[in-house]
Amino acid sequence: MDNTAVIIVIALVSILGLWLIFYFIPVGLWFSALVSGVRISLLQLVLMRWRKIPPAVIVNNLISATKAGLKLNRDDLEAHFLAGGRVKAVVNALISADKANIPLDFKTATAIDLAGRDVLEAVQMSVKPKVINTPPVAAVAKDGIQLIAKARVTLRANIKQLVGGAGEETILARVGEGIVTSIGSANNHKQVLENPDSISKVVLSKGLDSGTAYEILSIDIADIDVGKNIGAMLQIDQANADKNIAQAKAEERRAMAVALEQEMKAKAQEARAKVIEAEAEIPKAISDAFRSGNLGIMDYYRMENIKADTTMRDQIAKPGGGTSKGKGGDSPLK
Repeated sequence: MDNTAVIIVIALVSILGLWLIFYFIPVGLWFSALVSGVRISLLQLVLMRWRKIPPAVIVNNLISATKAGLKLNRDDLEAHFLAGGRVKAVVNALISADKANIPLDFKTATAIDLAGRDVLEAVQMSVKPKVINTPPVAAVAKDGIQLIAKARVTLRANIKQLVGGAGEETILARVGEGIVTSIGSANNHKQVLENPDSISKVVLSKGLDSGTAYEILSIDIADIDVGKNIGAMLQIDQANADKNIAQAKAEERRAMAVALEQEMKAKAQEARAKVIEAEAEIPKAISDAFRSGNLGIMDYYRMENIKADTTMRDQIAKPGGGTSKGKGGDSPLK
């Protein structure tokens, strides 16, 4: 039993040792590279393990590139992997670009990949353009009618502008701005409905793909709907605003008139108070005149007769004033 246990332990140690040897020295991977025409030594594969680079990633992509007729450097692939790049995507993009006769070198491909863009998708878009739909864009013609347009934009990737170029959101924003400008410059909304291709011509002439990662091949108006009569709504709103302003000014004038009326009433009351006050001084003045001898008794009676005569005339002059005191009475003239 002891010998059997020892044999089992030795076998396990041997298996573990072989596994470690084949892990650090991937003989199978080295042989595959050798028969595929990729020259790489076992020492280099071992050093990849120590640099924490999966040898299969580098070797398999070197084999793919070699079979496709491309010459890539192992050190460049390792550097791109250590920089956080996607080696397989870059190699596949280079192969696709080479087959499609698209000028793309390794440096440009790695720069695009490290910039966060899908370089393989960019190459595919260069071969097969991509169509994106704009959201509904509302614009108002000069006659005040709102039009809602939808467009289809055909894009082709611009490999040279992928690094630092604007994306699809910028394209959509510029196309929407161009649609608004084109519709807004139309004298009549019917002109736009009759010739929707005029919008495409105006938008394309503006060079909207400048500074972007794409090239606009075409802009097609997919649909145009008639919206609200914005001009009429604005006129109604303006009329309501003018009405409110006029009402506010009328209310201001009314308030001023009321205030003026109250002021005049206050002044009239003040004048009446002064008259009453002045009339109250008359008896005192008459008494003083009697005492000083400036007014005689006959003068006083003549003044009273004049006052009575004046009062009678005022009563006769008033509307409805009668010539008699009452039923069967005598005339005040008597």
